[in-house]
This record gives sequence, structure tokens and C-alpha cells, in this order.
Amino acid sequence: QGLAQGTASHLKEAPFSCAVPFRSRFHSNFSLVDRMASKRYGAVGVGLAGAVAGSAFIASPGSQTKNGALRATRAAPQAASASASSAASTASYAAASVVAASAGVLLTRRPGAMSKTTVTALQAFEQELGVQPPVGFWDPAGLSKDGDVEAFKRRRSVELKHGRIAMLATMGYITPEIAGKFPGYLSPSAGLKFADVPNGLAAISKVPAGGWTQILLYMGWCEVSRGPGSDIASGRPGDFGWYVLTSADPEQKKQKLNAELANGRLAMMAIIGMFYQDGLTGSAWGDWSLYTDSPLRAFENETGVQPPVGFWDPLGLSVSGNLSDYKRRREVELKHGRVAMFATIGYILPEYWRFPGYLSKFLDIKFSEVPNGLSAFSKVPALGWLQIVGFAGIVELNVYNEQVNDEPGNYGAGFLGLRSIGFMNAGIADPEVRKKKLNAELANGRLAMFAIIGMFFQDGLTGSAWGDWSLYTDSPLRAFEEELGVQAPVGFWDPVGYTRDGDLETFKRRRETEIKHGRVAMYATIGYIVPEYIKWPGFLSPSMGLKFSDVPNGLAAIGKVPGNGWAQIVAFAGYYELFVYKYNGVPGEYGWKAISSADPEVRKRKLSAELANGRLAMMAIIGMFFQDGLTGSAWGDWSLYTDSPLR
Repeated sequence: QGLAQGTASHLKEAPFSCAVPFRSRFHSNFSLVDRMASKRYGAVGVGLAGAVAGSAFIASPGSQTKNGALRATRAAPQAASASASSAASTASYAAASVVAASAGVLLTRRPGAMSKTTVTALQAFEQELGVQPPVGFWDPAGLSKDGDVEAFKRRRSVELKHGRIAMLATMGYITPEIAGKFPGYLSPSAGLKFADVPNGLAAISKVPAGGWTQILLYMGWCEVSRGPGSDIASGRPGDFGWYVLTSADPEQKKQKLNAELANGRLAMMAIIGMFYQDGLTGSAWGDWSLYTDSPLRAFENETGVQPPVGFWDPLGLSVSGNLSDYKRRREVELKHGRVAMFATIGYILPEYWRFPGYLSKFLDIKFSEVPNGLSAFSKVPALGWLQIVGFAGIVELNVYNEQVNDEPGNYGAGFLGLRSIGFMNAGIADPEVRKKKLNAELANGRLAMFAIIGMFFQDGLTGSAWGDWSLYTDSPLRAFEEELGVQAPVGFWDPVGYTRDGDLETFKRRRETEIKHGRVAMYATIGYIVPEYIKWPGFLSPSMGLKFSDVPNGLAAIGKVPGNGWAQIVAFAGYYELFVYKYNGVPGEYGWKAISSADPEVRKRKLSAELANGRLAMMAIIGMFFQDGLTGSAWGDWSLYTDSPLR
């Protein structure tokens, strides 16, 4: 906004630009050869994680490296060593593949194979200008994932230009509002003064064609005068030779240039917001009172528009601005609200008082014999329902059929509709008082619609509108609410609805599976922690000269354990599964009572604790797998996660 004002000032001033030195260290980093050749990835299938699915990849150490702008490779001796070690690890990978059928999703990598000089594509950018807290290097669209330095420089140059233009444009909106406008003429030949040019988008139609020609020519000159892409070619995006932001101190200069980038990003958001507000309201500050073309204007003062939400139409039913449709919907809402209020009261009143005498003398049914709520449907005789439907039809067709003063819901029936039943009254003459009472009726009707639906559900499930859980005896959850594992604070928790069929045998089978997974996960979690402090002495495989101390902790161990070792592990697990831990109808009961007590309550408490600990361990081990697979450590040292796309 204020494009004409800003343009005039630009024509009198030198080009605005500033240097953003691009780090020369890039060029040395680019010449590194790939140090990733000896990284190994193992894959094992779905198992231990149960419902948790994942994937991994197996790549031989000799696999071909990717093409790209940034690469790093090991020196030749290291590459040869990695190639020689691949044959020795073939048996390990084969054995790990056998474990895949029962062990779970694991991504393995050798911490030792991770070179400290590894340079990934995105590491080259994480120290660049514009990488600032709190988000750090932020590239959600993945534009820089290919590591193409030329593309990165080009985008940074474009970002700087856009940011500078946006800052000028934002100031061009604000300055004329505060400091006024230039004196004199913008175009003497056209008799057009600066004061005659409005602020913002409205200036576009005021600036003469000759002025727009000058603006375009000036922009083109700024763009090509030093040669297209000259700043990128020099390795310094945004550097066009005029240093507004500079300093002899490199850190201070970096701080200033980072501030420019941040301000430019903010200005790009700001100017787009100003454009929208200006286009809709005629003002960059978005005065709602000026947005006279809004389709909501026709309804914002209508009955039912109340704080705190005001005019609320999330489905956009009134965006067409059709007043007839709006009033029809408002009338329907009022009718539904009135019926819902009667129904809600009809649920509550019979709990305290009922009509005396007979509902049907012929059928010998007293009012006191008709139950409250939904169960009354089956008690009311057919002729009673016919009377109800007939009465509702008469009211709909002959009483509430013509609106007074075109007001939705006003049928000339007076206060509380008393005229409909023979009580004459003048109604409410004061428009403001009438509007206030109708607003209250609408609000109460909306609340009643929610209330009656809630009562229907609770009544249908429990036989009572008040939803007494003890009465909901048909709940499929009843069979399991006293089972092991039902613990505070969530109680019986089955968000997916596995147990809604009430099948007890299926429930027990799932509980058995959960207990096994929990026990394995607790062992696995401890198995991650203990080797950090102590390992077995001696040899894991004397024939191969492999000591326990040679086996790394965590996922990296998969590639070290020999094939015969994996065969023993699989055989041992299979033996326990098939012959020892045989299901006997009681989940987790295999005859060996590590957790037991003569007191049933104490035993239940201990077994519940085991389940809770197992659930925690399943979450913990999956977290360890991910952290180990990404960083080479179960504790997830971020400094080791050099392949992160966030680098």
C-alpha cells in the first residue's frame, strides 16, 4: 500500500541492496569424497513390535553412492577395508534375516562406521544465514534435500529480494498514514498531486501509465544492471555492491544480516495480510465496518447473533447472502428449539409429578403406569400417538403458519404462545425487549437440542435419562471391567473397540499376547541398559575369537553375533513358546509364579503392576530402537544423527 508514494521515492534514490556473503567453506566441503560407503543397514521384519510396523534397508558396503552437489567419501584404504569386511558379515545378515520373522522392526547401523567427517547434503546449510532459533534449519517442503548448492543460493537470493521489496512495501503502506505525503505533483502534465493518490491498492488506478512505465523500467534496470544472477555467481546471494548492512566484526555482520532475513520474512507475511485487508475493507488496517460487501452483513444484526461468538456459521450456509433462505433456516431452528425445550422438560417433570387418573380409561392405563423416557413409546396406545401427531399437524398447518412482520418464529400468538390456547394478550410491543427475549429463547432452544439428544443416548443405553452406569448392564465392556490391567486413571480403555463384541476368549487371548510382549520388552529394555555398565567376561564364540566385550550394545550387535548364535536364540525362544509357556486359559499363567501372594488382592495388585510396567517397556524399547537406528545410541545423542534432514 502506498505503492505510488514508495515508487516516487525509489525513482529519486540509489538502488537498495546489501551483501549476504556466502561462506567460502562450502567449496572445500564440496570437494570431500563420500564417507558413507562403509555404513551398513540391516533389515528385520515385523514381530516384537506387534502392531508397530516399520521398514529398513540392506545395502552392501560396496553399493553405489548417490549423485548430487554435496558428496563425501572415505579415502581409498578405508573403502578397501570396508569392502573386505562385507564378506565376513554376510552370515550375520543371513542370521538376522531369520530373526526378522519373530523379533520386530529394527534398523541397524554400526556406530563405528559413522565417520565424524561425514557431510550430508543438508549439513552444508545448517550454519547458513537465516537458520535461527527457535525452528533452526526449517525446510518442511524439502526444497533443499537434494543438497544442490546452486539451487540453495538461487532460492536464498530470491528470498532476500522478496523480503527487501516486502519491507519497502510494508513501510509504503504505513508511512503515508503517519508522515503524510510528498508535496507537489506526481504528474504535472496530468495535474495529479501526490496528495491526490490514495494509500494502498486504490493507488494502482490513480498512477498514470507513464508512471507505471518508469516503475517497470527502474525495476528491470536494478535486476539486470550487474548481470542476471551476479550475486549468485559471486557466491554471495543478495550482494549487489551496495553495503547498507555491514561490519568489520564477522559475528556482528552475521547478526545484522540474520535480522534482515527475519524482518523480510515477517514483512512478506505482513504485506500479504495488508493486501487482503485492503482489498476487502479498503483499508490496510482491516476496519470491519468498511467491509460492506461481506455476504454476512445481511445477517449480523439478526436475532440469535449473540456474544461471545457473534455471527457463527462454520458450514457457510449463509454465504450466498440469500435472506429468504436465512429466515427459513432461522424459523426451523426456532421450532426445533421449542420442541426440544418441551421434550427436555417432559423428561424432568415426570420424575417429580404426574397427572392423576387414566391416560386411557378404555385400556385401563393410568398416567402413573407410563414410564418416563424412551420406554414410554411402547406403553402409549396407538390412539394416543394418533392424537399427538394430529395435534402437531394442526399447530404446524393452521396456527404457526404465517409470520408477523416477516419475523422468524413470530406467529402472532403472543407471549409464550398463550393466544394459541385461548389466553388473549398483547404480546411484547417494545422491539428491543422482544429481541432480547427471542435471543434468550434461541439460546435456550440450542441448549435444549443438545440436552435432549444426550438424554436420548443415556436413556437408550442405561434406561435412565440421567445415565446411571450401574444400569447399563448390556454394555459389552461389563465382562472385562474387573479384569487385570483395568487401572486408574483411565479404567477400562479400549479406544479401538476390540472388545465391543464381548467375546471373553478373544479378550483373554489378547491379554495373553500383551503379557508376553510386555515381558519380552522389559527384558529387551534391561538388555539395552545393563551392557552400558557390565558385559560377560570371556568369549561369545571361541572358534571365531569373538569376545562378549567385542559386541557393541544395541542394534549394532545384530551384525556382530554369528549365525550359530542367532540359531541358538531362535531355537531357545521357540522352545519356550511351544513347550514351556503354553496357554492354559489363564493369561500369563505358566506354572512359575515369580509374582504371587497368598492374598488375592495383593497378587492382583502385583500382576497389575507387571502389566503396567510391560506397557511402559513396550513404549520404551520402541523409542530405543528408533533412537539407536537414527543416532547409533539408544540414548539418542543428537550430535550423532548426521543424516537428519533437519541438519
